[in-house]
Amino acid sequence: MATAKKIVVCGGNGFLGSRICKSAVARGWDVTSISRSGEPAWQSVTASSTPPAWAHKVTWERADILKPSTYSPLLKNADFVVHSMGILLEADYKGVISGRESPIAGLQRAFSSTKGGSQNPLTRKANEDLKPQEKDGQLTYELMNRDSAITLAQEANKEKVSAFIYISAAGGAPVLPGRYIQTKREAESTISSQFPTMRGVFIRPPFLYDSSRAITVPLAAMTGLGAVFNSVTGGIFGGIMGAAGVKPLRADLVADAVVEALSDQTVKGPVEAKEIEQLAEHAWRKSML
Repeated sequence: MATAKKIVVCGGNGFLGSRICKSAVARGWDVTSISRSGEPAWQSVTASSTPPAWAHKVTWERADILKPSTYSPLLKNADFVVHSMGILLEADYKGVISGRESPIAGLQRAFSSTKGGSQNPLTRKANEDLKPQEKDGQLTYELMNRDSAITLAQEANKEKVSAFIYISAAGGAPVLPGRYIQTKREAESTISSQFPTMRGVFIRPPFLYDSSRAITVPLAAMTGLGAVFNSVTGGIFGGIMGAAGVKPLRADLVADAVVEALSDQTVKGPVEAKEIEQLAEHAWRKSML
């Protein structure tokens, strides 16, 4: 009998990460989730506060993505590692939206062309923590979307992990700072070039939705209209609309595609929305056999 594959999902208690864990459990894999809080607050990722049956087959570990020494031991003997821990909004942007921060000052900082990440993750010392470079220690796109992913890939590469998946994005959006997608593309490029012996897969999902998170359904409907508009206009507004011009996908579908991408050794590099759907279909067909 073949040994079960081992997958480590960083951010496995999140909206998408928890579904990746679920899909991997369905394959019979050995699944470990890493996050600061351990097991999810289930009401925030599913329709119930009760853990689903598959959750008992996941090892829910606590670690800090900015402190590699807290998670690197958990990567030993892993076949696959997934980074699903990026941020959509930075603290100052959230402060403006919630009314806690001056709109002018907050938006000026949020939409600034550059912000600090950490020290260079490729030249940090062994077991050295990532140190936020912003004076107030803010968790920036540079830190969370780029540097934490590069560091995780570096640690995974040390453990000779065969495949690494980075949850990227189909594009930015008019309401988001350009650095959101810029830092994701920088992470993709660095991981691909610096760790060539490890199969790097960069999943670029559009807007994700699920009925268990009610707010995502109407937002998905709006994004769907944007995708139709982008299509009938020949995609000429695609660069402006970003992910808002791409057909939204169910979170479970993307999770199934992630696990299928890990299983298929021919999948490498950027994986756009259409290929995500194809991978999910392949996964569904396998489950029917």
